[in-house]
Amino acid sequence: EVQLQASGGGLVQPGGSLRLSCAVSGLIFDYAIGWFRQAPGKEREGVAFISSNDGSTYYADSVKGRFTITSDNAKKTAYLQMNKMKPDDTAVYYCALEHGTYYVNPPHRASEYADWGQGTQVTVSS
Repeated sequence: EVQLQASGGGLVQPGGSLRLSCAVSGLIFDYAIGWFRQAPGKEREGVAFISSNDGSTYYADSVKGRFTITSDNAKKTAYLQMNKMKPDDTAVYYCALEHGTYYVNPPHRASEYADWGQGTQVTVSS
């Protein structure tokens, strides 16, 4: 059984930075990890995604140039570095994992991910 533990959320001022971590436990081989977020009253939104096979990434337009997703396969941990944060980034952030071999274009839809962690709250406010 695969479990994911997201951490690192908190309160940050506009323009500030925060790094989220997603620790994976259980047996995994090839996979993709994605970060999603959901603000109150809004639908869940895909943010950033990475493949374990080739490190290829995919970003939502709303975070391109500000957020960076990385992964340490040996530690089975993925990270989301968030810079130049905006109030619109306020949401509960979730990480998710999908088993499979992915090159060039990791999956980026919530329906494509089977395993989910609990959320971590991120609030951007002065």
